[in-house]
Amino acid sequence: MTDTTRRDLIAALGVVAALPATRLVAAVTKGDAQPFSWDKLKAYAATLARQPYRAPPPPPPGVDKVDYDALNAIQYKASTTQLNSPSGGVRFFPVTHFQPTPVEIFIVEGDLARPFHYRPDLFDMPATSPLAALGAHGGLSGFRAMNASGTSDWLAFAGASYFRSSGALDQYGLSARGLAIDTGGPGPEEFPLFTRFWLGRGADGALLVDALLEGPSVVGAYRFTNRKTAAGVTQDVEISLHLRRDVARLGIAPLTSMFWYDQADRARATDWRPEIHDSDGLLMLNGRGERLWRPLSNPPGATANSFADRSPKGFGLLQRDRNHDHYQDDGVFYEKRPSLWVEPRGDWGAGAVTLVELPTSDETNDNIVAMWVPATPARAGMHYDLAYRLRWIADEPLPEGPARVVDLWRGVGGRPGQPVNAKATKLVIDFAGAALVGLGRSSGVLPDLTVTRGSADNVAAYPVVGQADRWRVMADITPAGSGVVDIRCALRKGAAPITEVCLTQIAGR
Repeated sequence: MTDTTRRDLIAALGVVAALPATRLVAAVTKGDAQPFSWDKLKAYAATLARQPYRAPPPPPPGVDKVDYDALNAIQYKASTTQLNSPSGGVRFFPVTHFQPTPVEIFIVEGDLARPFHYRPDLFDMPATSPLAALGAHGGLSGFRAMNASGTSDWLAFAGASYFRSSGALDQYGLSARGLAIDTGGPGPEEFPLFTRFWLGRGADGALLVDALLEGPSVVGAYRFTNRKTAAGVTQDVEISLHLRRDVARLGIAPLTSMFWYDQADRARATDWRPEIHDSDGLLMLNGRGERLWRPLSNPPGATANSFADRSPKGFGLLQRDRNHDHYQDDGVFYEKRPSLWVEPRGDWGAGAVTLVELPTSDETNDNIVAMWVPATPARAGMHYDLAYRLRWIADEPLPEGPARVVDLWRGVGGRPGQPVNAKATKLVIDFAGAALVGLGRSSGVLPDLTVTRGSADNVAAYPVVGQADRWRVMADITPAGSGVVDIRCALRKGAAPITEVCLTQIAGR
């Protein structure tokens, strides 16, 4: 989840994606076609779950030499790619130092699946390339869906059960995973693998991706129906999971991102750029219809926060701040990183949206995970059939309603011009939205602020001068001890909330 290798992979895949397109030799074997369907894959996963786990074969010797520099010298040959359509086709990644384990890939036409085999002549490369030295012992590590131009991609699957999309602004950022097992727990995390993929087209041209997930604790069948539009990328996901053994923390629809620092915590920064993060907050729409916003943080130690719910309506990691001046990065464009929203299909029952935050000292580590954890303990032999939609977007996932949290700052407590209160943290939260337009100091708007394991003083709420739709809440928060202080803040008019709820934390003394 947090090793530098996964971030290095993202950079490496970017190198391959930027390579000029020539001609990709088709490698679909015309024979060996086998009947295939989603129902057959689900049945196979159920059968496989009753068998002992078999680890994948070891990577081919020499694959560790296919590093970043070697990838720079590799070019795909031109493709009538695979699964061509007006919106683009599919191309493939070779095994590399970053992703050394080959996967099996099949191309589906109608109800038949044919294997797509790796061959060295799928790629142009120098004779001295370490990939060339692998010969026929190389392999494919994943694939990507190309844009219509054939010069860039909008969806990529590579590594364990990771996948990602460039979203509406054509800029990669956070990732999703098929499953999270014991993420953020006291023991080691397990990374099940997508070991086989079946790629085809739906009747409407959508890219269909069926995948087999395998690990010591689980076997799963996955179906992704992928569509790209001007508004972003949507993936309708169906999963059928079978547990081989007990799992302490089973994470459904996990999202993985990076948060180093923002304007609220400049003390963590050693870089000149004002902010560095792929996502800046976790948004939740719980089963009661309440909108909750939890700004992300870079904690001094590993933390996990669970937000109990029943029948969640949605959750996601968002990049709300789209102002380039707040990042000043004209190389990786953090203001263009996609937001990713999860919409459950059907009733997911009781559980919790769980947020795991790990400390990081740079931008190379993905240190944030958000996922749904069912309340019922995950025991060996259990079976899960679940469905959800993923939306990789640039704008807000929910329609206009309560005003949103748009900024948060922290500083030393006290009043300007008076001695500081070193024991208190000044907390400042700005809300903005149509629900606040026309409201003034005499409109009956009040702060709704609760603090656990601490106290709040000098609490005030008022409209920001010169901003028609923006209000500010300020308070001095004093911890009661060494524990983390949990804070819940919103604005209300009378008894009715007019903003989403901001959930944040301050470290105790």
